Amino acid sequence: MQIENLSWVGYVGAACALIFSIVQIRKVLSYPEGNDKMKEIAGYIRAGANAFMKRQYTTVALFLIIMFAVLAALAYIPAEGLINRFTPFAFLTGGALTAFCGFIGMKISTNANSRTAHAASESLNKALRVSFASGSVMGFIVNGLAILEITVWYMLLRYVFEASPEVIAETMLTFGMGVAVVAVFARVGGGIFTKAADVGADLVGKVEAGIPEDDPRNPAVIADNVGDNVGDVAGMGADLHESNSNALVACIALSFAAGYDIAGFLLPITVSVIGVISSIIGTFFIRTKENTSQKSLLNTLRRGVYIAGGMAALATLPIIHFFANGSGSALFESNAWGLYGAVVVGIIAGFIVSFFTEYYTSDASKPTRELSASSDSGAGPLIIGGLSLGMRSVAGPILTIGGAALTSFVISGGFRFVQSGSTAFDVNYSAGLYGIALAAVSMLATNAIILATDAFGPVADNAGGIAEMAKLPKEVRERTDALDALGNTTAATGKGFAIASNAFTGLALLVSFVSVAERRLGESLNLNITNPPVLIGFFVGAAVVFLFAALCMSAVQRAAQSIVHEVRRQFREIKGLMEGEAEADYATCVDICTRGALKEMIAPALLTIIGPILTGIILGAAGVVGYLAAIIVVGFSMAMFMMNSGGAWDNAKKHIESGNHGGKGSENHKAAVIGDTVGDPLKDTAGPSFNNVITVSCTVAIVFLGVTIAFSLF
Repeated sequence: MQIENLSWVGYVGAACALIFSIVQIRKVLSYPEGNDKMKEIAGYIRAGANAFMKRQYTTVALFLIIMFAVLAALAYIPAEGLINRFTPFAFLTGGALTAFCGFIGMKISTNANSRTAHAASESLNKALRVSFASGSVMGFIVNGLAILEITVWYMLLRYVFEASPEVIAETMLTFGMGVAVVAVFARVGGGIFTKAADVGADLVGKVEAGIPEDDPRNPAVIADNVGDNVGDVAGMGADLHESNSNALVACIALSFAAGYDIAGFLLPITVSVIGVISSIIGTFFIRTKENTSQKSLLNTLRRGVYIAGGMAALATLPIIHFFANGSGSALFESNAWGLYGAVVVGIIAGFIVSFFTEYYTSDASKPTRELSASSDSGAGPLIIGGLSLGMRSVAGPILTIGGAALTSFVISGGFRFVQSGSTAFDVNYSAGLYGIALAAVSMLATNAIILATDAFGPVADNAGGIAEMAKLPKEVRERTDALDALGNTTAATGKGFAIASNAFTGLALLVSFVSVAERRLGESLNLNITNPPVLIGFFVGAAVVFLFAALCMSAVQRAAQSIVHEVRRQFREIKGLMEGEAEADYATCVDICTRGALKEMIAPALLTIIGPILTGIILGAAGVVGYLAAIIVVGFSMAMFMMNSGGAWDNAKKHIESGNHGGKGSENHKAAVIGDTVGDPLKDTAGPSFNNVITVSCTVAIVFLGVTIAFSLF
């Protein structure tokens, strides 16, 4: 059987993912929403999320149209070799698909929150199943649509338009750019909204007024719950759709350089399909008992993820050897075991990075418990401890990714011993780099179940808010809090998983840039670190990482200040509000967060797009290589530091709220709330956005390479 006849495998995998998503949607909607008060509160949250998404996507749509026009102009102007005619449409479809993923995730999460709260009134296991089913919709939609769109584009280009391998690779990379650009808007905009509301609600409500979290007297409480959906679900869904899509795109682009042709395209698609099917099976192993510990809940989710990863690793072995025997490529056949090794390395590396993230952020682990104990001395030592913890946590993931990349490169054909008079190395960079990209695809193969374990957390958080505002029995809030604390840990591991895979993908895209640049220039680039453009490019890239983080952090600061002033004003001016005799003006806080997020998301998003283009024009292609290297290395390090510090502060607060170190309302608790406030924009706005910064920078650099070559000063 010819490998080419298996082109339909992508459609099968996409169908499995999308059908399972539909089943999960029907499952979630079959549960009751609860009493009238719960429905009313859920309606407020749904309306706020819909309003924000509508205004955000209007802004994003305008940007997509402008970029489409720019790309169309570059494709059809007389200048030779800028970009091909398919790229504007690939960019548009990639962006639209990413926006759709975020929209679907937001819709299902805002319909699952009250249902989870109602399920929690019956049992912890039922609440877990409702919230996890909601999260799995996001996970499988993301994977299914990525596989479908990439398969469709490849088939159109190869068989309908009979495009060359170079044109196919360039078009695929432009598709990835569209995905990444919309993802950075979604992640940054949603992150600013959710953290502005969260910080404002906590500082005035918990610290100043001394009222419980999600108390209906707090005017920012609905905005806080809206933020969970638009930032931690819609933004995260767009983010991980981008991670999955660009890992596939990078692997496919490198398959041509490696000489694997159709087998090189179908292998990452097939690995992703195997991952989808394994993830579906893994979801059936996620269930829990009543009154269980956080460690037991975490083990429940681990079981599903590990089973899915193990099944994917086992099922890939016969597939790769089948491909090797039917590919007609002697190189593919000789590298078959090495390619399988790259798959296994990718899966294991993902688990190791997740372990490091979980160890440093879970309140069941020593570092976070020690951090919560530092609240005995006040907020200062707790903040210092959180910064130190985040810095320590970076080493393990960086060494893991570095080791995994090197291992994947070597075993998949990058280096091999040959006998030619004396033992020597035979170097095949293209084959080795394809192995690195395949490891990134493999790490994300079971992304569906990993994202499901992440996306259920915001739903559980919303459910706790609804339980508090609807005055449900105490045990309901205890169950939702248990799921929320679990969700904080799985969210941290999910973000670590995503940024680790993007570091892999970034390496592959960086080398793709070098390969394409040298082919177009007809000469090798001078990539010596002492070459001034390379060195200066590295410094510029590092500066952009810090500038991007600063823009995101200051955006949250400004928006949060507006919320603080508004909440104080309402407490002061609305008579009877603090006594519970009057209703807060929730809509004003939602509107403040919306306007602040939409205004503030523009600058950091544009920075990631304009940065590589300007660097290329000023420093040339060699300067862009230095720029991208800094974005990948420094951005990955910054992301891990920010996300783990923020996650540890959040769970240190949760650990105190569960009755340790004085419990809720104590001085320790107030110190932990301040630490959590500092960590919020780190872990949910700036940190995870570096996923998109890496891939936006790399794909923009490749797509606009023709502009760099045509107008470069060097």
